[in-house]
Amino acid sequence: MSLKEERIDTDLLIVGGGTAGCYAAYILSGLNPDIRITIAEKANIKRSGCLAAGVNALNAYITEGHVPEDYVAYAAGDAEGIVREDLLLSMSRELNSVTHDLESLGLVILKDKNGKYVSRGWRNIKINGENIKPILARAAAGKNVRIINNVNITDLLWTDSENRRTVRGAMGFDVLSQKAYRFRALAVLIATGGASGLYRPNNPGFSRHKMWYPPFNTGAGYAMGIRAGAEMTTFEMRFIALRCKDTIAPTGTIAQGVGAKQLNSRNEIYEQKYGLKTSERLWGTVTENALGNGPCFLKTEGIDEKAESDLFRAYLNMAPSQTLKWVENGTGPARENVEIEGTEPYIVGGHTASGYWVDDSRRTSVIGLYAAGDVAGGAPQKYVTGALAEAKIAAQSINAYLNSLKADDNALSAGFPDEDADAVVAAYEKHLSPGSSAFSVEEIEEAMQKIMDQYAGGISTGYRYSLAGLKLASEKISRLVPLSENIRAASTYELMQIYEVKERLTVCQALIAHLEARKETRWHSFQENADFPDRNENFEKYVNSRYENGKFRIILRPLIHAGERYEHQN
Repeated sequence: MSLKEERIDTDLLIVGGGTAGCYAAYILSGLNPDIRITIAEKANIKRSGCLAAGVNALNAYITEGHVPEDYVAYAAGDAEGIVREDLLLSMSRELNSVTHDLESLGLVILKDKNGKYVSRGWRNIKINGENIKPILARAAAGKNVRIINNVNITDLLWTDSENRRTVRGAMGFDVLSQKAYRFRALAVLIATGGASGLYRPNNPGFSRHKMWYPPFNTGAGYAMGIRAGAEMTTFEMRFIALRCKDTIAPTGTIAQGVGAKQLNSRNEIYEQKYGLKTSERLWGTVTENALGNGPCFLKTEGIDEKAESDLFRAYLNMAPSQTLKWVENGTGPARENVEIEGTEPYIVGGHTASGYWVDDSRRTSVIGLYAAGDVAGGAPQKYVTGALAEAKIAAQSINAYLNSLKADDNALSAGFPDEDADAVVAAYEKHLSPGSSAFSVEEIEEAMQKIMDQYAGGISTGYRYSLAGLKLASEKISRLVPLSENIRAASTYELMQIYEVKERLTVCQALIAHLEARKETRWHSFQENADFPDRNENFEKYVNSRYENGKFRIILRPLIHAGERYEHQN
């Protein structure tokens, strides 16, 4: 199959039209209406990304009596110190500003009789957020913003000079028609989200995509950055959500909404025994089950009628399967404790510190390449408003960068790697050429998930892994990579599915390298190293990596605290 080609010249290419991508376009368009902005979105920007179905709270907000430094301390403590405090501080200082901006754009934030936001703890506020994504999509559609839906970006393009790499654009294809896109850009912002589907999920077969994180977030932004040689950080800090069993609905709404404690089958409250940090709540549940004290629950029996009604409504808004389960079973949280379980592991920088290694302006180690939201590393617990804050910071930095290039009218075409772009199109057409495949996308994906589950700390091993297991995982994943290169596609939609599994394989390889490099257990369950079960103070540093000559080079960097300034130098 031969693809038609379209070349698009733009000042800024935003890869991903989710939370961060939309807000970055909105901010930058307001700062400089002369800058040409293009958003490339794999789905449709109106209902794409993590906020597609809405959300019922903003989990990062500085409430009265608190300051941004409090949020930095909270996030750093929860992550056992392996965070970029400089990034957390710059993010935290913008949390309230972007929240008020969202409200001015039309988001309904719940208020009490005094007109103050209704809080859910000291850092959360309640919203009616079923339309939060359409609100952001409308805001993004400025006069100087071009939105291209249904285009799957697969590869960054770059040039090298004097040992520095500069991004020149990206390549992608339309998932609904036979068209390839060649984007020439002065700057690129990666805002694609994290990576799900790396491990065997809770629910098999038809229901395998009923998971915590969106199944269409495949780690594309990570993968293209890894292949471009961008420095990555803290992939070993996986995120594993503690969820309602089977429905994989959030547990925080119950734990924070009605103060529900974690309870084992012996009617013992166990959460204090293990700790109340995010990873510890999961670790306690995993351990209690391993000790034969499971199943485990959130203790909701006996809550009052209003609290139960509030939970019914809250879940109907954001995770209707949980409300439907209660209704179908003729029960409810007031009459029956809610059983809980851990999900499979994910790589997502909105909850942990995994992602691109960036400076305070959200610039990656590649010149002209920026990252915001779930793909940006170093600043965990960012959630929705943190992603918006990073998008704002990145937009301001990109504005300054693009203004510095305006004197060069030939900046777009100078050194653009057309031969590399041609090679990407040839790879597309190879997959689309006639022929049969030895293995299907689904078969390779299932093999990948089984390998990661058994050898790299999945559900079946209680999230524990060993160095010997990681070595096997690395070898087995490496064997799947060439198999994925030979799959045939009958359409560009099937081509997208091929690239999704290729992206996941790349992220798996990076994750394995990071898990192997941190020779301690820093976060129980998130990173449970059976060979090094204890914390090692020698690893009070970041585990970073760069993909060079087909291998991951591990870089250990010292911690950066609030008040310190980091700039890329090597």
